[in-house]
Amino acid sequence: MLVEGDKVPALKTKLSDGTELDLAAPGQSLVLYFYPKDDTSGCTKEAQDFTELAGDYAKAGVKVVGLSRDPMKKHDKFIAKYDLKVPLASDEDGAISDAFGTWVEKSMYGRKYMGMERATYLIGKDGRVMKAWRKVKVPGHAAEVLKSAKAV
Repeated sequence: MLVEGDKVPALKTKLSDGTELDLAAPGQSLVLYFYPKDDTSGCTKEAQDFTELAGDYAKAGVKVVGLSRDPMKKHDKFIAKYDLKVPLASDEDGAISDAFGTWVEKSMYGRKYMGMERATYLIGKDGRVMKAWRKVKVPGHAAEVLKSAKAV
Protein backbone atom coordinates (compact mmCIF):
# COMPACT_ATOMS: atom_id res chain seq x y z
CA MET A 1 0.00 0.00 0.00
CA LEU A 2 1.41 3.38 -1.01
CA VAL A 3 1.28 6.21 1.52
CA GLU A 4 2.10 9.91 1.41
CA GLY A 5 5.74 10.52 0.54
CA ASP A 6 6.20 7.19 -1.27
CA LYS A 7 7.59 7.12 -4.79
CA VAL A 8 5.11 5.59 -7.24
CA PRO A 9 6.49 2.48 -8.97
CA ALA A 10 7.48 2.76 -12.64
CA LEU A 11 4.19 1.66 -14.17
CA LYS A 12 2.79 2.81 -17.49
CA THR A 13 -0.79 2.69 -18.70
CA LYS A 14 -2.64 3.69 -21.82
CA LEU A 15 -5.51 6.12 -21.30
CA SER A 16 -8.88 6.24 -23.03
CA ASP A 17 -7.80 9.45 -24.79
CA GLY A 18 -5.02 7.50 -26.55
CA THR A 19 -2.11 8.90 -24.52
CA GLU A 20 0.26 6.90 -22.35
CA LEU A 21 0.83 7.79 -18.73
CA ASP A 22 3.99 7.01 -16.77
CA LEU A 23 2.84 7.02 -13.15
CA ALA A 24 6.39 7.44 -11.81
CA ALA A 25 6.95 10.55 -13.95
CA PRO A 26 3.56 12.03 -14.86
CA GLY A 27 5.07 15.39 -15.90
CA GLN A 28 2.39 17.32 -14.03
CA SER A 29 0.41 16.84 -10.84
CA LEU A 30 -1.92 13.87 -11.19
CA VAL A 31 -5.10 12.75 -9.46
CA LEU A 32 -5.44 9.00 -9.89
CA TYR A 33 -8.74 7.72 -8.59
CA PHE A 34 -9.49 4.01 -8.27
CA TYR A 35 -13.11 2.91 -8.58
CA PRO A 36 -14.78 -0.52 -8.60
CA LYS A 37 -16.86 -0.72 -11.79
CA ASP A 38 -18.05 1.29 -14.78
CA ASP A 39 -21.72 2.26 -14.99
CA THR A 40 -22.67 1.56 -11.37
CA SER A 41 -24.34 4.29 -9.33
CA GLY A 42 -21.46 5.34 -7.06
CA CYS A 43 -18.80 5.05 -9.76
CA THR A 44 -20.93 6.99 -12.25
CA LYS A 45 -21.51 9.78 -9.72
CA GLU A 46 -17.79 9.95 -8.92
CA ALA A 47 -16.86 10.15 -12.63
CA GLN A 48 -19.50 12.83 -13.19
CA ASP A 49 -18.21 14.85 -10.22
CA PHE A 50 -14.64 14.77 -11.55
CA THR A 51 -15.97 15.63 -15.05
CA GLU A 52 -17.88 18.61 -13.66
CA LEU A 53 -14.64 19.94 -12.13
CA ALA A 54 -12.37 18.96 -15.06
CA GLY A 55 -11.91 22.59 -16.12
CA ASP A 56 -10.92 23.63 -12.59
CA TYR A 57 -8.40 20.78 -12.40
CA ALA A 58 -6.97 21.78 -15.79
CA LYS A 59 -6.62 25.43 -14.65
CA ALA A 60 -4.74 24.17 -11.59
CA GLY A 61 -2.41 22.17 -13.88
CA VAL A 62 -3.65 18.82 -12.57
CA LYS A 63 -4.49 15.81 -14.74
CA VAL A 64 -7.31 13.56 -13.51
CA VAL A 65 -7.43 9.86 -14.43
CA GLY A 66 -9.94 7.24 -13.29
CA LEU A 67 -8.83 3.61 -13.06
CA SER A 68 -10.67 0.31 -12.68
CA ARG A 69 -10.10 -3.27 -13.80
CA ASP A 70 -12.80 -2.95 -16.46
CA PRO A 71 -11.56 -3.46 -20.05
CA MET A 72 -11.00 -0.41 -22.26
CA LYS A 73 -14.04 -1.28 -24.44
CA LYS A 74 -16.26 -0.96 -21.38
CA HIS A 75 -14.55 2.34 -20.47
CA ASP A 76 -15.27 3.69 -23.96
CA LYS A 77 -18.99 2.92 -23.58
CA PHE A 78 -19.03 4.44 -20.07
CA ILE A 79 -17.36 7.64 -21.32
CA ALA A 80 -19.75 7.96 -24.27
CA LYS A 81 -22.89 7.23 -22.20
CA TYR A 82 -22.15 9.93 -19.60
CA ASP A 83 -20.03 12.32 -21.74
CA LEU A 84 -17.14 12.03 -19.28
CA LYS A 85 -14.34 14.59 -19.61
CA VAL A 86 -11.66 12.72 -17.64
CA PRO A 87 -9.67 9.90 -19.22
CA LEU A 88 -9.96 6.38 -17.84
CA ALA A 89 -7.34 3.65 -17.61
CA SER A 90 -7.81 -0.09 -17.53
CA ASP A 91 -5.93 -2.20 -15.01
CA GLU A 92 -7.03 -5.57 -16.34
CA ASP A 93 -3.83 -7.32 -15.24
CA GLY A 94 -4.05 -5.74 -11.76
CA ALA A 95 -0.46 -4.44 -11.71
CA ILE A 96 -1.40 -0.88 -10.76
CA SER A 97 -4.08 -1.68 -8.18
CA ASP A 98 -1.77 -4.28 -6.62
CA ALA A 99 1.08 -1.73 -6.41
CA PHE A 100 -1.18 0.87 -4.78
CA GLY A 101 -2.83 -1.67 -2.48
CA THR A 102 -6.36 -0.94 -3.70
CA TRP A 103 -7.25 -4.53 -4.68
CA VAL A 104 -8.61 -5.69 -1.34
CA GLU A 105 -10.80 -8.29 0.29
CA LYS A 106 -14.39 -7.08 0.56
CA SER A 107 -17.46 -8.56 2.13
CA MET A 108 -21.12 -8.35 1.10
CA TYR A 109 -23.94 -10.31 2.73
CA GLY A 110 -21.34 -12.44 4.50
CA ARG A 111 -19.60 -13.41 1.25
CA LYS A 112 -15.94 -12.46 0.95
CA TYR A 113 -14.45 -11.54 -2.42
CA MET A 114 -11.66 -9.45 -3.93
CA GLY A 115 -12.53 -6.04 -5.33
CA MET A 116 -11.33 -2.50 -5.95
CA GLU A 117 -11.29 -0.17 -2.96
CA ARG A 118 -12.47 3.33 -3.84
CA ALA A 119 -9.30 5.37 -3.28
CA THR A 120 -7.70 8.51 -4.67
CA TYR A 121 -4.06 9.55 -4.88
CA LEU A 122 -2.66 13.00 -5.55
CA ILE A 123 0.71 12.43 -7.20
CA GLY A 124 3.30 15.16 -7.77
CA LYS A 125 5.02 15.65 -11.11
CA ASP A 126 8.06 13.95 -9.53
CA GLY A 127 6.03 10.76 -9.04
CA ARG A 128 5.67 11.04 -5.24
CA VAL A 129 2.38 10.49 -3.44
CA MET A 130 1.43 13.87 -2.00
CA LYS A 131 -1.91 12.84 -0.50
CA ALA A 132 -3.92 9.64 -0.30
CA TRP A 133 -7.62 9.11 0.40
CA ARG A 134 -8.68 5.55 1.21
CA LYS A 135 -12.20 4.14 1.60
CA VAL A 136 -13.57 7.17 -0.24
CA LYS A 137 -17.18 8.29 0.08
CA VAL A 138 -18.29 9.88 -3.20
CA PRO A 139 -20.34 12.95 -2.12
CA GLY A 140 -18.07 16.01 -2.12
CA HIS A 141 -14.91 13.98 -2.75
CA ALA A 142 -13.94 15.48 -6.15
CA ALA A 143 -14.21 19.01 -4.69
CA GLU A 144 -12.15 18.03 -1.61
CA VAL A 145 -9.41 16.58 -3.84
CA LEU A 146 -9.43 19.74 -5.99
CA LYS A 147 -8.92 21.87 -2.88
CA SER A 148 -5.85 19.80 -1.93
CA ALA A 149 -4.55 19.82 -5.52
CA LYS A 150 -4.76 23.63 -5.67
CA ALA A 151 -2.83 23.90 -2.39
CA VAL A 152 0.13 22.02 -3.88
